[in-house]
Amino acid sequence: ELFMKLCPCRIFAVTGSDGKTTTTTIISELLKAQGYTVYLGGNIGRPLLCDVDDMGKDDAAVLELSSFQLHSMVCKPNVAVITNVSPNHLDKHKDYQDYIDAKSSIFSYQDEHDRLVLNHENEFTPYYAEKAKSDIAYFSRTVKPENGVYCAGGMIYRVHGGKAALIMSADDIKLPGTHNLENYMAAFAATDGYVDDNTCIAVAKSFAGVEHRLEQVRVLNGVTYINDSIGTSPTRTAAGLHALKTKPILIAGGYDKHIPFDELGNEICLHVKKLYLTGATTEKIYDAVINSKYYDGKLPIEKIYDFKETVLAAANAAQYGDIVLLSPACAAFDKFKNFMERGKYFKQIVMEL
Repeated sequence: ELFMKLCPCRIFAVTGSDGKTTTTTIISELLKAQGYTVYLGGNIGRPLLCDVDDMGKDDAAVLELSSFQLHSMVCKPNVAVITNVSPNHLDKHKDYQDYIDAKSSIFSYQDEHDRLVLNHENEFTPYYAEKAKSDIAYFSRTVKPENGVYCAGGMIYRVHGGKAALIMSADDIKLPGTHNLENYMAAFAATDGYVDDNTCIAVAKSFAGVEHRLEQVRVLNGVTYINDSIGTSPTRTAAGLHALKTKPILIAGGYDKHIPFDELGNEICLHVKKLYLTGATTEKIYDAVINSKYYDGKLPIEKIYDFKETVLAAANAAQYGDIVLLSPACAAFDKFKNFMERGKYFKQIVMEL
């Protein structure tokens, strides 16, 4: 909050249940490629208060903001983005509505000169749009908005006043998955007027992603190992499963944030070859899977308490052409300091195979 009061340059701020870090980083990459001096920080891991004296009025600050930071925060970014909202951090917020309302702090103090970017497909978007005084731009995979960015027929378009202009083919985005298509559309809408289409295309074709987000660790004996330790919620893990073209051997489980796993159970039954469960939520995820309407009793499920033993067992079970995916659907606090430590340990184990 203090940083935002003192910051002399334009501020782009991003929040959401999933996709915050990737969208924030893409916005930063777009602005840097366009020639701006960019300061990237906030919940992404770096406070920017110490950089204020070095900033010029024509620079850009790009912030990732969590619900914890936003909960009681007064902030007025020039551009605010809400990637999506789904159940998360219910162990810390008094209820789901409290979490939903915490996200709205990112735009509560904006006015008509500021921009708010919203996900047209998210169920809470109408709730936020009704409260906002900002100029709203939408990103969408299903409809053409009046203003914003959308995808139709595999092509991404920018829209102003209902008039659409082609940006690029969605196939040119290097990062896999529908969720990354949405992250790019959100970033394109956020930087509209600041970044030209050629820069958007160049970054989308070259940006390889952020560590711990569907990060390919190595291919060994025909088995691909992928670190998606950022998968700290069921919706994020489901997005990762949808991004892969082959059913993976999934390693899941971790700290209990009191989020239901019912839908994840369905996704696992439909999109996983073999399941390894570890951590505090092992039994909750197991119950969600075996109680799924899609469970046929044939999905192999192993429960192993020790994380390293879990990874080694998954690697031992993998055959040529398989994918071993760490995407826990839970936070890491039952065994690790954070999801980054968990992801680095997974990579260490894999590189030692």
